[in-house]
Amino acid sequence: MEVVLSVLQIFVAILLIALILMHSGKDAGLSGAFGVGSGTGPLGGGSNTERNLNRWTIFFCIVFVVNTIVLIKI
Repeated sequence: MEVVLSVLQIFVAILLIALILMHSGKDAGLSGAFGVGSGTGPLGGGSNTERNLNRWTIFFCIVFVVNTIVLIKI
């Protein structure tokens, strides 16, 4: 079980690094390259792509933290 969780931890960490790199600020980094934009909509929100990127990043952050806590408890 510990080996499976450790492999999952490595996979989630690499995925999380990639997701965070896509958030590199306004029109910079990978987010600007994919045309995500500056995130200034009519109400100050971003595009659907930016919001989905935020949701996926938060989801994998939670998975990473929970997996870390489970690995510590084992």
